[in-house]
Amino acid sequence: MGRVIAIDGPSGAGKSSVSKLVGKRLGFLHVDSGALYRIMTWQCLENGVDTSDPAAVAAFAKTVAVECRAEGGAIAYFVKGEAPGERIRMPEINAHASHVATVPEVRARITGLLRGLVAHGDLVVEGRDITTAVFPDSPARFYLTASAEARARRRQKEEVEKGIANQTEDAVKASLLARDRIDSTRKCAPLRKANGAVEIDSSDMTLDEVVEAVLGALPADWRN
Repeated sequence: MGRVIAIDGPSGAGKSSVSKLVGKRLGFLHVDSGALYRIMTWQCLENGVDTSDPAAVAAFAKTVAVECRAEGGAIAYFVKGEAPGERIRMPEINAHASHVATVPEVRARITGLLRGLVAHGDLVVEGRDITTAVFPDSPARFYLTASAEARARRRQKEEVEKGIANQTEDAVKASLLARDRIDSTRKCAPLRKANGAVEIDSSDMTLDEVVEAVLGALPADWRN
């Protein structure tokens, strides 16, 4: 069974960038758990499922088959042989993903998928309940955070670089704060810092500094 570095935190805290670089440094596979919730949201919208109806979402989620493959240092996802690409990063998906992610049946389904990925080897898994619900026993658990302003700047910059930006920085900030409220107050696996997790506030840190902080806090025999 593979080792797991678990990284949680709110949107825009730098989880993806940090996780990818940590994985590259150590030879661990990067796992974006949020992409699975976005895939579920994308499929709901594609199939006309009302994302505000938990029962409808729960029933539909059971029918979505997601194939997981280890490719290029990460776990890649496919639905009916097709990679979702940037379609799951669009603002429309952002607007519905939190509703889908609050459905307990969806979270249970995705938690099972994530736990099964250890069969592929060592993992760096990023998300919002990885340290608390998915891999709570990992000896390498981190909570990344940053100010709302810093997170909004990063998220908008990311959207511009990907060619999907159509929001002002203030609009991005409002969206992030709304997502924070939903994620931290949901009844099922809310976003929170796990007891024993190492907290890193990256507001005034460079990406390399955060990566070094994570690497430095790993169990000694994991750093080689």
